[in-house]
Amino acid sequence: MEQYKQEFIDFMVESKVLKFGDFTLKSGRKSPFFMNAGAYVTGTQLRKLGEYYAKAIHDNFGLDFDVLFGPAYKGIPLSVCTAMAISELYGKDVRYCSNRKEVKDHGDVGILLGSKLEDGDRVVMIEDVTTSGKSIEETYPIVTAQAKVEIKGLVVSLNRMEKGKTEQSALQEISETYGFPTAAIVSMAEVTEYLYGKEKDGKVLIDDTMKASIDAYYAQYGAN
Repeated sequence: MEQYKQEFIDFMVESKVLKFGDFTLKSGRKSPFFMNAGAYVTGTQLRKLGEYYAKAIHDNFGLDFDVLFGPAYKGIPLSVCTAMAISELYGKDVRYCSNRKEVKDHGDVGILLGSKLEDGDRVVMIEDVTTSGKSIEETYPIVTAQAKVEIKGLVVSLNRMEKGKTEQSALQEISETYGFPTAAIVSMAEVTEYLYGKEKDGKVLIDDTMKASIDAYYAQYGAN
């Protein structure tokens, strides 16, 4: 596993973004782990988060693109901090763009904020986590209605590796439905492998009991 992936897993835990226990998800599923990207709240956390996203984008899609698009609302700060990190790490200037929930009819009018989209733009979409793919269902038509753009891919922070609407994961379904590649900074399999039996701040987050709970969860909800 790449060094930045190991660092990102530690970062999620330290930022209290990734937690282990007993959680009920929006889908109604009972999960032994939970990720809340809304817990990234400080300047230092956002700077680091942007760097991890930038490295994942570089590794999976390269830097041959023009715009980072982050769906409202959580995708807005993600697109901003990652665009800054790409400039800092790789010397590549990309524009950021997000959608508004409501169309603005005065001043800076329209449904987009940040950069406008132009014909020929190559776009990487960025999200925190995708469980059902609903966000992309809503935002993909908005993006493609603005201009003749090419979607280079979608990157999320954590691939939960769960069944979506079919036996495939949400990321696999998105890729097949829309025809562009998807990637994550880390997968839950990598998280489990890295943290299993590892003591952190005097506590083992994934001990044998938690590992058994995670295995049972994926036996029921894991994607093919």
